[in-house]
Parts: sequence; C-alpha cells; structure tokens
Amino acid sequence: MRVLSDTTWSPRKIWNCFDIVNGATPASGTAHFWDGEISWVGPADLGKLSSRVVSRGERNLTESGYKNCGTTFVPAGTIILSARAPIGHVAVAANRLCFNQGCKGLVPNSDIFGEFAYWLILALKPKLEAAGQGTTFVELSRSKLKDVTFLLPPLPEQRAIAAFLDRKCAAIDEAVRIKEEQIRLLAERRQILIQEAVTRGLNPDAPMKDSGIDWIGQIPAHWEVKRLKHLSEIFRGKFTHRPRNDPRLYDGEYPFFQTGDVARAGMFLSEYRQTLNEAGLRVSTLIPKGTILITIAANIGDVTILDIDGCFPDSVVGFKPRPEIERDFLYYSMSAMKTIFMNNSIANAQANLNVDRIGGITVCLPPKAEQNVIMEYVQMANEKTDRAIGVKESQITALREYKTSLINAAVTGKIKVL
Repeated sequence: MRVLSDTTWSPRKIWNCFDIVNGATPASGTAHFWDGEISWVGPADLGKLSSRVVSRGERNLTESGYKNCGTTFVPAGTIILSARAPIGHVAVAANRLCFNQGCKGLVPNSDIFGEFAYWLILALKPKLEAAGQGTTFVELSRSKLKDVTFLLPPLPEQRAIAAFLDRKCAAIDEAVRIKEEQIRLLAERRQILIQEAVTRGLNPDAPMKDSGIDWIGQIPAHWEVKRLKHLSEIFRGKFTHRPRNDPRLYDGEYPFFQTGDVARAGMFLSEYRQTLNEAGLRVSTLIPKGTILITIAANIGDVTILDIDGCFPDSVVGFKPRPEIERDFLYYSMSAMKTIFMNNSIANAQANLNVDRIGGITVCLPPKAEQNVIMEYVQMANEKTDRAIGVKESQITALREYKTSLINAAVTGKIKVL
C-alpha cells in the first residue's frame, strides 16, 4: 500500500516522545505490603481489560508496600505496556498508579498527543515483540524499548487520526460484542435444548407425571428417575504424593489430566499437557478410555468423556455407566446439570463436590431405545449449533484482523483521515 503521509511526518524513537518508567514489586510473602489502596497493576491485569483504560489491579499496595519496592507513580494518561509474559498488552492509566517490573510506563511529552500515543503503541506491537530478548522468558528491556522507531505526524494530524480510530474502532468493538453475545445465546440455547431433551423427551404429547425432583419437574409417565450411584460405577481420581510438582513423578508414558483440561475438552478429552512415569502412576490411578468425567473442585461440574486411558487427581470423578443407561445419554444428562452440581457443592475455603453428594444426585432414565433417539437428536442439534458458533467466531476473527490493519494503516499514514 502506498504511504500517503507527507514530508512533515518525522522519524522518531520512543525516547524522543515518552519518559520511560520501570515498575517494581514488593515481597510477595509480606502480608502488610498487599491489598491496600494504592493502585498497582501487572501484565495479567492488562490482559483482562475490556476497555483501553486501567485504574487498578487485582492486588494493590499498601503505603508500606509501595515504599518497600521503590516503584514509581505515573500520572493519568500514561501508556502502560506489558514488557513480558506477554509483550504488547497496552492500556491508558485512568488515574495515578504504579506497576510491577513486567510493565513499562510511557509518559507522553508535548510532542505527542496522548490519545494518538495509545494507538501508536498498539500498532508498534510487532516491533516491540521483535525487540524482546531472553531464554527463560522473553522481555522487552528499557534499552531496547527506547530505540524502537516510528514516524510521527504533526499534532493536528495526530488528533485527527486518534479521533478517526476512536470512532472506527468503537464501531468494530460493538460489532464484536454483538457477535460474542450471539455466541453466548447460542450456547445457552444449546444447554436448554439438552436439558429439555433429557428430562422431558422429544414427544410433546407424551403423558407426564411428577418426577418428585424439584429441578426436573414433570417427566414422561413411562420414564424413571434414579440416582447416579445406581446408574454407574463411581470412582475418584488419585494423586497421593506431596509435593504434587515433584519432578521425579513426571515425563513418562501415562497422560495426566487436570481439571482445566476437562473444562477445555468439549465432549471428548484426549489433549494433555503432562505425563506421569511409573513412579507417578504408583501414586495415581489409570482411568480407562470411555469413562465419563466430572470436575468436583475449582471449576465444578465440567463434564467430558475420556477418549484415551489417563490419570487424574482427586479433583476429578469418573463414571462407568451400567447396562441400563447409554454412555452418551448419561453424558448429556450430566452436562446439563452444572447448576445442580454447583448447588450440591460444599462451601468451605474452596467449594468442592464430594463423591457421596454426587452419587445421590438424580437423573432421568428413559427406555434405552428412547435414549438412543434422544442422543441422535442432541448430537444433530449440537452440530448445527457448533456450525453457527463457528461462523460467528470466524466473523469475530475477521473483524479483529481488520481493526489491527486499520490501526496500523492510520498511524503509519497509509490512509488519509483528514
């Protein structure tokens, strides 16, 4: 694309237009340094933002914590840039704040319009990432950051570019928000459809009866209700060794799944990030392929079907269906019950769902032939929903790519905004 900027655009480096401020962190184990009123942010806080501004992080400092670490306040309007893990998250300080050593503060000087500075640093992300160095983790140092180059337009054009990008990107963000909401509604509709299918069946004219279970309500008159412990063999994952991260137990041939793997899996689970060796297997247990799994701690009620043999900690419970219930019908029934599992969790320091409670939860039991019809119906509906969600996700990806290219084109003068 032809550059449209004229000769009034001048080559600059970061240090020409910004004062660069480093961050710092007080001792993490000193309680009286933390959870105070002094705003303090890190890369993780920047990564979670839903807008361009940041006012405080999840953990903030006390006065003694601030004095201990030697971090420096920056004023409102400062560009906060994550300089490690990962490089390139960008936000504007909404108020005076400080930050950790994973961030850099870029305080604009009089040569650069503050709102233009935000869009400029966003557009410079590829250069910033390329300037990062390190082996354990990649970090953008102050010395590398200060020499990153760019072309700077005159102040009137900076203001025009910022106003243009504010308007255009707000429209793109709203389009993304609408499509994300559509995805949420599709997923919600999927859950409603599954719950209705596994508790009421597919025949709207079937005679009904009271199930005796509040959350289920009425069911077809020829169906039964049974507790999970009567429909499946239930067994809990195991990992008895402490500490759990003992390296002598890992890097073998046995897949070792965590609750997060179950949460990400969808209907079938086969992807893993860790393995156990023979020593690890002796303190765990190998659960066979085809087992239905549910998480009972942390993210309670996530359900999947194990697609390979694997090991699990005790935060995961397995179900081997008995002959009277089809595996996939039980899976769909359990996947529609996350709220029920949550309501049955025990509240303590961390909510969890024990095996006795989960075994006592009731599900519907149609005749097996009807189970198969329901399974086929739900599978087809899921495939249709997945396709619709896939279309929306592709549209969101295209919108975000367009936004990135638009920002880059505007701040480099490839398109005229005046």
